[in-house]
Amino acid sequence: MTITITAFEQSPDQGQGQARDMRVRWALEEVGQPYNVRLVSFQAMKEPAHLSRHPFGQIPTYEEGDLVLFESGAIVFHIAQRHAGLLPDDANARARAIVWMFAALSTVEPPIVELEAATLIERDKPWFADRLPLLDERIRKRLDELSARLGDAEWLDGAFSAGDLLMVTVLRRLEGDGILEDYPSLCAYVDRGKARPAYKRAFAAQLAVFTGAPHRG
Repeated sequence: MTITITAFEQSPDQGQGQARDMRVRWALEEVGQPYNVRLVSFQAMKEPAHLSRHPFGQIPTYEEGDLVLFESGAIVFHIAQRHAGLLPDDANARARAIVWMFAALSTVEPPIVELEAATLIERDKPWFADRLPLLDERIRKRLDELSARLGDAEWLDGAFSAGDLLMVTVLRRLEGDGILEDYPSLCAYVDRGKARPAYKRAFAAQLAVFTGAPHRG
């Protein structure tokens, strides 16, 4: 059964790999699974057909036969469990990789998303100028801790895993903000992720939606 995922018809990031379907595309490319993409408009995301797949009216969703999933982290976890290549065979190493998946989405990403939201919707509020340094500090605290743990290692725990896949996509949200650039080891870590052939294929597929260029999915 061919996998079908959903993605933005018009992505707010203009195809730069920040939308969360990128995580799913990358995971599928890493494990060599073909997939189709159903593009949805912002209006369609709030209509019953899509809400039956994603109760919060977002993307991505994942369909494979009778199975319908939402939440990018859960989808990546499902792909990693079902197909070889994203989780180690050793039970303890596998458990550690799963821990890093949760860490990426539950510990590192929230303050980054909070900064993005503040910048987008609170810029004209009287408290914005005071709030910005606090958000910056929270992010830097996490990056300090992550950088110390990564050290000079190539990946977070041995070989590349789904934990790295999610962490790289989370850290990419900081590119160009002037924060990540203060952490050379994390920049190099992100660059290693972006250099993977599977990442490049996924990025090209997402970018093709914005440019209108034909690209397999």
